[in-house]
Amino acid sequence: MKKKTPEKRYALISVYDKAGLAPFAKELVKLGFTLVSSGGTAKYLRQQKIKVTEVEKITKYPHLFDGRVKTLHPLIHGGILSDRTNKAHLKEIKKYGITPFDVVVCNLYPFEAVISKKDFTHAEAIENIDIGGPAMVRASAKNHKNVAIVVDPGDYQGVIEELQAAGGIALATRERLALKAYKHTAQYDALIVRYFQSRAGGAERFPQEMDIMLEKIQTLRYGENPHQQAALYRERGTSGEGRVTEGKQLHGKELSFNNIVDMDSAWNCANYFADPTICIVKHNNPCGVAKAATLVEAYKRALECDPVSAYGGIIAANRRIDELTAKEVAALFVEVIIAPSYTPKALEILKAKQNIRIMEMGEKSINNPFKGLDYKRISGGLLVQDPDIAQLGINEIKVVTKREPTMAEMEDLFFAWGVAKFVKSNTIVYVKDGRTVGIGAGQMSRIDAAEIGVKKSQGKVKGSVLASDAFFPFPDVVELAAKEGITAIIQPGGSKRDQASIDQADQSNMAMVMTGRRHFRH
Repeated sequence: MKKKTPEKRYALISVYDKAGLAPFAKELVKLGFTLVSSGGTAKYLRQQKIKVTEVEKITKYPHLFDGRVKTLHPLIHGGILSDRTNKAHLKEIKKYGITPFDVVVCNLYPFEAVISKKDFTHAEAIENIDIGGPAMVRASAKNHKNVAIVVDPGDYQGVIEELQAAGGIALATRERLALKAYKHTAQYDALIVRYFQSRAGGAERFPQEMDIMLEKIQTLRYGENPHQQAALYRERGTSGEGRVTEGKQLHGKELSFNNIVDMDSAWNCANYFADPTICIVKHNNPCGVAKAATLVEAYKRALECDPVSAYGGIIAANRRIDELTAKEVAALFVEVIIAPSYTPKALEILKAKQNIRIMEMGEKSINNPFKGLDYKRISGGLLVQDPDIAQLGINEIKVVTKREPTMAEMEDLFFAWGVAKFVKSNTIVYVKDGRTVGIGAGQMSRIDAAEIGVKKSQGKVKGSVLASDAFFPFPDVVELAAKEGITAIIQPGGSKRDQASIDQADQSNMAMVMTGRRHFRH
C-alpha cells in the first residue's frame, strides 16, 4: 500500500520585531512548514540560511509603492480567510490556486516607538502606520478556526512545543492567540487615534470617547492590603523620561503596591525643584523636604523635619546619589530610594542593605516631569484632568499686606508653595531656610492641619514661613501663625473673608502673598 503523502502546511511570516524569529522559523521548517514571507522579513530569513518563498512569487505582483502594497492580494488573504471545512471554499481554493495558511506570524510597524521620539516628523509617523499587517492579523484572528495567528514572540516556544507534541495547534490555543491579536491591533489603532488627537490641539484633549492603553509590567504580591490582588501597568502612547514606570530597579525586594504609590509622590516632589532636593515620603505625604548646595546636606535637613515618620519611608533625590549621601541614607531603615543615578561607591554602600529597593530614573529625568493626563478612578468611570505641574512665577503673586516679604522669605515662600502641592489637602507647610520644619497633611479643617504642622515641628516653626494649599475661610490660621512666630504666608486667596486674614497679618507685621491658584490634592 502506497504511503499517503502528508499535506503541505504553510506559514506566512511578516514581522517588524524579529526577536526570536530565526529559531522559531527553523523549527517550523523542521516540522514540515513551507515559509512564505515578504520584504525585510524574507531578506532576514534568507540571511539566517532559512528557506523562504517570496510573497510576490505567489501573487505574481512586485511590491508596489515603496512597499506599501505587498500582502494586500486575494491569493494571500484568500489563504488566510478561507474556511477549510466549507466545501464551497475548498472548491474556490482549488479553482484559484490559493495557498491556505495554517500559521500566520505578524507584528506591526513601530508606530509607538516613532512617536515616542523627540525629533520625529509627521511624515515618519504616517509611514509607520501599518496597513497590510493589521489586515493580516485581523483576518487570521477571525479565521482562528483554521489559522493560528502569532503576534507575540513570547508565544513562539509554546506554539512549537504544541506542534511537536500534537502535530497541530488546539482550538483553545488558537482562540487565545486570536484574543491577543485583536488586542494588538486595537491598541495599535488607539495609538494612531491618540496621535492624531494630539495634533488636533486642545479641542481634542478631552474627546467624546477616550481609550487608555495599558501594558502590564509586573504582577504585584498584593495590592494596598494583602487581601487585594494587584498588578502594575504602564500607559502606552505617552513619553517622557520622568515617568516612574520607566525607572529601573537596581537592587532589593520586589516593589509593593504602596511602595510604588509613595515612590511616585516622592519622585515628583523632589523633581519639581531645580536645586539639589531630597523628599522623604510616608503614606503618600512628604514628611520632610529640603534643598541645599549639596545633596547630603539636603538629606540631613529633610530628615530633621520628622525623623520619626521618615523611618521606613521613601526617599527621592533629584540629583545623582553620591557616597556621602548614601552613607547617611544607609543609617536609616528605608523602603525605597529613587534618584536619577548613583555613583559606583554609593551603590556599593546602599546594596549592603539587603532589602532596600534602589530605583534609577536616568539623568535625562531631572526636572522633566511627566505631562500626561491625570486619571482618578470613581465607581463606574474616571475623572480626567491635566496634571498639576504648573510652576509659580514671581510676576504671578500679589503682595496683599503692608509689609512685603524679604528676599529670603520670598525664596522660602516659593519653596513651601511647591511642597504644599504634593501634600494631601487640607495642607499647611512650614518652611525655614529652604527646608520644611513642619507639615500638616490631609485634615478636614485647615486650622487642624496648621496645628498638626506646629506639633510636628517640635518647636521649630518660629521664624518660618507658611504655605496653605487653599484659601483661608477664616483668619484663625493667621492668628495661630502670629502666635507661633511665623513671618510670612503664601496662599491662593479668593475667600469672601480674605480681608479678615489680611488685617490679622498686618496687625502681626506678617507679610502675605496671594497666588490666585490653589493646589488641592485629594
